[in-house]
Amino acid sequence: MYPLDLLDTARALAREAGALIIEGRRTAEITGTKSSGVDIVTQMDVESESLLRRRIAELRPDDGILGEEGDDVIGTSGITWVLDPIDGTVNYLYGLPSFAVSVAAVSGPPRTREWTPLAGAVFDSTGRLWSATTGHGAWLDGVRIEPREPVPLANTLLGTGFQYVAERRAAQGRIVAAMLPRVRDIRRLGAAAVDLCLVASGNLDAYYEHGLNAWDLAAGALIATEAGIRVAGIDGGMPDEHLTIAAHPALWDQLRDALVSAGADHPFDAL
Repeated sequence: MYPLDLLDTARALAREAGALIIEGRRTAEITGTKSSGVDIVTQMDVESESLLRRRIAELRPDDGILGEEGDDVIGTSGITWVLDPIDGTVNYLYGLPSFAVSVAAVSGPPRTREWTPLAGAVFDSTGRLWSATTGHGAWLDGVRIEPREPVPLANTLLGTGFQYVAERRAAQGRIVAAMLPRVRDIRRLGAAAVDLCLVASGNLDAYYEHGLNAWDLAAGALIATEAGIRVAGIDGGMPDEHLTIAAHPALWDQLRDALVSAGADHPFDAL
């Protein structure tokens, strides 16, 4: 029952922080930047993460915390909460719908490929709640997400995302140009956690992205995996900052091979 207890906590935390950011959206303002001048932080990113950290300290004081906007907290329980207080901050600021709060509980060191996901929840701008716990399936608004039939690569609606450093975006654009003739179409929605959940629920057929951090994918990757999707790095191991690929197991190898031929394995070597 232990992962299920963590799932209840993840759902409650995601809902609470989600309500906060939806209410605060009208007054959101840029307060800083991160990887580049266009990679923004708003005061609501900070307020959302502060709420999540405060609630975890109250509910599970022995657990660790890894959040996008604050310092690491080293726990003693072996459990770490991996937090993205607003995934899709640019969408959030501009009034676009693809943003979410992502909350996951993992065991092991979350800044490496050695951690194990236990439970996760993603609450998006429309109030949808995706959630999962290891070995017990994935849900969308309390309804079990069932595995679906794969599609061929040519019929794949493929999601992706871009980084905020101009040279890297240019390299990623070349990959998109190479992939476009090979799939049905490509979508760039702007929130990795939501993209992974959309693959889980069948709104996208597959997804790939470079540069994802632990907080971007911890909950979404678990949800997709528990929905029957294969989520892995380009080498077939755990997804990581190099490249994350999510697709039906019957499609995954073909998509990976197409991405390699499009230059996705080492796109930034010349930078």
